[in-house]
Amino acid sequence: MIYTLYGDLVHRLRPGPGATPSLRIGSLIRLMGCFGLSEAAVRQAVSRMSRQGWLVAERARYAASARGIARIEGLSPRIYGPVVEWDGRWRMLTYSIAESTREKRDRLRKDLAVLGWAPLAPSTWLSPRDGFDAVREAAESSGVAGALHFFEGIYRGPLSDRELLERCWDIDAIARAYAEFIATYEPRLERERRGGSLSDEDAFIERLWLVHDFRKFAYVDPGLPSTLLPAHWQGTIAARVFRDYYAAIEEKSSRFFTSVTLREGAGDSRPRRR
Repeated sequence: MIYTLYGDLVHRLRPGPGATPSLRIGSLIRLMGCFGLSEAAVRQAVSRMSRQGWLVAERARYAASARGIARIEGLSPRIYGPVVEWDGRWRMLTYSIAESTREKRDRLRKDLAVLGWAPLAPSTWLSPRDGFDAVREAAESSGVAGALHFFEGIYRGPLSDRELLERCWDIDAIARAYAEFIATYEPRLERERRGGSLSDEDAFIERLWLVHDFRKFAYVDPGLPSTLLPAHWQGTIAARVFRDYYAAIEEKSSRFFTSVTLREGAGDSRPRRR
């Protein structure tokens, strides 16, 4: 949830020239307290995220690290759109990593999954999108940059493009996950449209849960080509629900976030408007 906060709000702050978007620990504690998290739990999580290289401390403030920013910027287009039509070409990578360094291989595989790639074979991964730069950064971070080879081209069979996609991605499972998201958030969107009854704080809580839950699809759906998907694809409906609900609660949630960060001495940094 802290990572979602940084990706959706903190990273879009407008600090002064040369400054890095960041939060005081007091602001983090107050904001995460909205989710029932204790001060000790927040401090422990921030400490762990700093050790793992996702956050950096800057004079009693915490900002996303270069690694964290790269991950945020890599995921953001797949969360907020717009959807780019497929160009008909597949991106493929292969790697050869010794068993003696399998912890690096395991970390790379996790990063590839997060970045929306899927395995065609144990050391061969596939994506319909151009994500080579993000993979290179992940490979460098894992210490295996020299072990990867990248390819781009057209698939020539024996399967069709759609059959290849279905072999690498579990389309039915992805559709079910989208349907669950729709069932959860569409009624809430309709309630907010009818009455707008959420308080600023409740809208902030709802916004982070909304982004947190929709962000999960970036791990299983890299923006699969609409031309290869079933008609009336649940992902298209889920994306519409996400965008509409996000827009409905953005103003109130941003107002609450700003009130907390200003109260904690965040200067005149304000969330950027999309």
